[in-house]
Amino acid sequence: MNQSNKIFDGLGRVMNEAAGVADGVRREAETVVKSQVQRLVADMDLVKREDFDALRELVQIQGEEIDALRQQIASLKGGAKAK
Repeated sequence: MNQSNKIFDGLGRVMNEAAGVADGVRREAETVVKSQVQRLVADMDLVKREDFDALRELVQIQGEEIDALRQQIASLKGGAKAK
């Protein structure tokens, strides 16, 4: 009985060590994949979200200004025809 306990203890230690190694491999793989993705994104020269949002806001404001100017032009043209 004592011999089988030693076998099971040894088997348990081996399995714990294997689980630790597997976890280390998983973490290393995650690190490699993350660095590759970051390098790929950096190479793609993507726009930052803050820059995109700022530009979108500027375009929206300019669109509203253009609409207001068009209305002014239309009212001026309408006033010129009335003369």
